[in-house]
Amino acid sequence: MRSETRRRAHLDRGQVALEYIGFIPILLFVALCGIQLGWVAYVHEQADTAARTAARVEARKGSGGAAAGRAAVRGGLTADVSVSKDADAVTASVSITINSIIPGLNPEPARATAVMPNDDPKVTGP
Repeated sequence: MRSETRRRAHLDRGQVALEYIGFIPILLFVALCGIQLGWVAYVHEQADTAARTAARVEARKGSGGAAAGRAAVRGGLTADVSVSKDADAVTASVSITINSIIPGLNPEPARATAVMPNDDPKVTGP
C-alpha cells in the first residue's frame, strides 16, 4: 500500500504548475480589464477638466477658451475642444479619443460639456 501511495504522489507531481499555467491568461485578462477601466475613467476626468477650463477662460477673458482647454489635458491625449457663447452663457464641449489596451475593444470617446455664466466685460458691461 505504501508503495502505491508513493507512486500516485509521483504521478501528481507538476499538477499545480500545469493548473497555474492554464490560469495565467485569465489573470492577465482580468488585470488588463482593470487597467483599461482605470484609463477610461482617467480620460473622462481629463475631458471634464478641459471643458471646465475652456468655459471658465472663455467666460472671463472673452477668448482663448479652446486653447486653454487643450492645454489643460495631459500631453499624451488630444482634445477636440469647441466653445460657443451668447450674452448669458459660455458652453465648452470636449471630446477625447480613448485608446484601448485590450485587443478588439473600441471604447467610445470621452465627451464632456461645461457651461459657465458669461462674465466677459465686453458683453456684460463694467
